[in-house]
Amino acid sequence: MSLNAQFPKQVPFLPGHVFSDPYKESHHKTQQFSNINGTVQEKTNFIHEEFDPNLLDSMKMGTPPNLTYGSRQPPENDYIPRIQPPWLKYDRAVLRFYSYFQESVVENPNENYRIRQVIIYYYLSDGTIHVTEPRVQNSGIPQGLFIKRQKIPKKLGKQDFYTWDDLQLCSNINFYDRVYRICDCDTYTREFYEYMGKPLSLPEQLPRDNFKAQKETKDLKINPPDTKEYKEYFEVKLGGGHPNGGLNKYLSNDRKVLSFDIIWDDASIEGQLNYYTLNYYLADDTCEVKEVRKQNSGKDPYPLMLRRQKIPKQPILTHYPGMTLKKEEFYSPQDLICGNQVRIYGRDCFIYGCDDFTKEYYLTVLGIQQKPATLKQERGKKFYQPVPPYNGYGYEEDSLGSVYSLQPKPPKKDVRKNFTQDQFILRFESRLISEVREENSRRFIISFYCGDDTVQVYQTSERNSGIWGGKFQERSRQKNPLTNDYYTEKDFQLGAIVQFNVYKFQLMRADEFTVNYMKQKSDVFKEADIKQIIAKLRLFADNYPNFDSFLLDLMKKLDKQLKGQIEFEELAAGLQELGFNLTLQEQYYLMREFDVSGEWKLNMQAFWEGIGGKRS
Repeated sequence: MSLNAQFPKQVPFLPGHVFSDPYKESHHKTQQFSNINGTVQEKTNFIHEEFDPNLLDSMKMGTPPNLTYGSRQPPENDYIPRIQPPWLKYDRAVLRFYSYFQESVVENPNENYRIRQVIIYYYLSDGTIHVTEPRVQNSGIPQGLFIKRQKIPKKLGKQDFYTWDDLQLCSNINFYDRVYRICDCDTYTREFYEYMGKPLSLPEQLPRDNFKAQKETKDLKINPPDTKEYKEYFEVKLGGGHPNGGLNKYLSNDRKVLSFDIIWDDASIEGQLNYYTLNYYLADDTCEVKEVRKQNSGKDPYPLMLRRQKIPKQPILTHYPGMTLKKEEFYSPQDLICGNQVRIYGRDCFIYGCDDFTKEYYLTVLGIQQKPATLKQERGKKFYQPVPPYNGYGYEEDSLGSVYSLQPKPPKKDVRKNFTQDQFILRFESRLISEVREENSRRFIISFYCGDDTVQVYQTSERNSGIWGGKFQERSRQKNPLTNDYYTEKDFQLGAIVQFNVYKFQLMRADEFTVNYMKQKSDVFKEADIKQIIAKLRLFADNYPNFDSFLLDLMKKLDKQLKGQIEFEELAAGLQELGFNLTLQEQYYLMREFDVSGEWKLNMQAFWEGIGGKRS
């Protein structure tokens, strides 16, 4: 009997009240598994197994079990289980996630927060998690195991624990009121999620804090800027040759210059578009910028905008040369392409062209085809000089001669037009348009001289009319008040209204020569072209169901009495009733074209056939 069994039962079973038995000699633990004759056996002496008394009786009597109480249920799992438990299926399977959390830093002028990287391990066998932080040298922070291996609840005080399905990339997760950001994982973890049908998203980069940047800057080793010069000096001093790395490049590219046309848009108040020529010397990769001079530009002659030197892409400006240790990146031929911009010490210049040698060099050496850009045409500056009013002497050209020159010259005349058109005179009978009724009955003959575009007006009178006939206006050039241009021959058409000074005239009729002249020059007098008149008349047929109904309606409205011939007044009234807006000159030439008898009457049969009707 053990010593503890001899103690009275009133002694509580607590630490300090239980003592080890000094008389006990065997301290071994009972083994449940043993190996007998090469076979693993299990001791069942200490295992209490429940048994069915009915089954035991049936086995003693030799009666089949199915006749007593039913068939025996098949076992769910054998000694080789069909459904593997997690501790067997996921043995030594661990998911690894790379994450970080942000920790505030106080009373430190260099940083106000720090990024601490941790690794989250999830054990699939039992669903436990442990978090560790990789050690960083000289960080001053105790690092290593951060959270011991355990099941971590989603909320404190509840039995809902995190599973592998809750751990996703680019997401936040809360362990004991500390938020971790999961940013990446290892290859096995990604393959496991793909196997389970829930692939992970793309990883994200770890943020960078000031501590790491200062640590990298502290560990950075920079050689002194004059190390190369010291080496070359000692090499020459010991008898070695003076190095010349750019000699080969100089000999192969001497006198080879790439020339580009650039433009700089000066956006200041008094700025403008400035044109320059950029020369790139292939021998030493230097550039110079020359100004393209223009006459009367108003600028001082400064031939060079930039002397020959290497142009940095981002210039580092210091108070004294050599104060900075940063390396500058300079422009190369690959950067100078037509259509690109080059920044020359704060000035953005646009490359819009180059010469032929530059195009050939880029095509043969670099395999780039230079395509010049097209620029908008720069509008020249226009200076407005007011023209003094017409003084009344001669024509306006005579008065303008004293404006354009100190020594006035006579205006130039169109001699060719004067020689070829001087014999053509267009005469029209017109009436005066006035607010006074008696003035409207006055008749005039207007003569237009095609050689010099002058106009002369005569007034006709009848006996005992009280109106004197004769010259009404001298031959001179007249201006159209609507367009402020001089009258030309195309302005004189039948029915048109012309104004000379304060008098308005309507052209009523023309002589035979004028009618034939306008008919021959149908490109100028388009209303005298009979083909265009008929085509314009046929356009009104679109308002009818078909062309035949248009012709029938036209003939009925024009020849209402079915006489076969109509007067000019009947033609004008019929067209007005139909709504066909033909001018007076078009009606005149229409009447003249289909006047078969010569009695100034329109023949309906000829008109029917002329506009496209079928011949009966």
